[in-house]
Amino acid sequence: MDFICGGLAASGASLFSNPFDVLKTRMQLQGELQAKGQHAVHYKNAFHAGYVVAKNEGIRGLQRGLGVAMTLHGVRNCVRLGLYQTLENHGFLTDSSGKTVLYKSAIASGVAGATGAFCGSPLFLIKTQLQSQAAEQIAVGHQHGHRGTISAIKDIYYKHGIKGLWRGVTGTIIRAMAGSSSQLTTFAISKDKLKENVYLRDSPMLTSLVASIFSGFIQTIVINPFDVVSTRLYNQGVDANGKGLFYAGVIDCFLKMLRTEGFAGFYKGVVANYMRLAPHSLFCLLFWDILKGLKVRYVDARAKRSLLIEQNQ
Repeated sequence: MDFICGGLAASGASLFSNPFDVLKTRMQLQGELQAKGQHAVHYKNAFHAGYVVAKNEGIRGLQRGLGVAMTLHGVRNCVRLGLYQTLENHGFLTDSSGKTVLYKSAIASGVAGATGAFCGSPLFLIKTQLQSQAAEQIAVGHQHGHRGTISAIKDIYYKHGIKGLWRGVTGTIIRAMAGSSSQLTTFAISKDKLKENVYLRDSPMLTSLVASIFSGFIQTIVINPFDVVSTRLYNQGVDANGKGLFYAGVIDCFLKMLRTEGFAGFYKGVVANYMRLAPHSLFCLLFWDILKGLKVRYVDARAKRSLLIEQNQ
């Protein structure tokens, strides 16, 4: 049940966050391996990017890859949040008073995030490539020309096999470890602190809301460099052998970006990324807490019914 709650929460959250994911992806690919001032700037900032995409591709352009995004977030977080909650339920992440232990939560959420990222990597690959596909006049990065999710899976599999579907998995695992540990640990510790406040003690939904907004901010700062690298690795074109045309791997991507785009390149699209992560984190963690609460009430109701049946027999 914990795994299902995690998957449903994240899948529902992606409905609200996907447009910003599209904008973030475009901005991260803009000026790839080019110094500032030496490339066309189609997207000046997150708000301008939204206007440009809507103008050239319509409102549907802002929801490119929505279906695969919902599936991806459902799969990844079914594993990630399910594993984390299971560990929490067994008392591995808390001290004797029930409060979250920082290092235990960081390790558990990082491992859970990496596991979810590995399972969802093919979907993340396709989501990135679909979201990068743009009208010719505003296109950035390699354009793969996929007709849809199923078509993309078939094309990649027939050309490069299973290995091709997991291309770039190392980058997304590192990204997930950084993002998941910063998000879940910050969320858990923030809730513990907020519960000490007399005004929030009896408001679990408000507590989750405030904690999720703060955790989304921290997560964005931590994850953005790894997110840019992951986007580049997933979207780059490949040769006949499936080898990347631009980057040999994570370290190669980091070094080439640093040389050509500077440190600022790692924070391309950071505002759009926060606009994506903040609502996604907010709705995902809020939905997660709500679903967990419903699960607890359901289990309690079943236990009470069983007890009444036993008493009446």
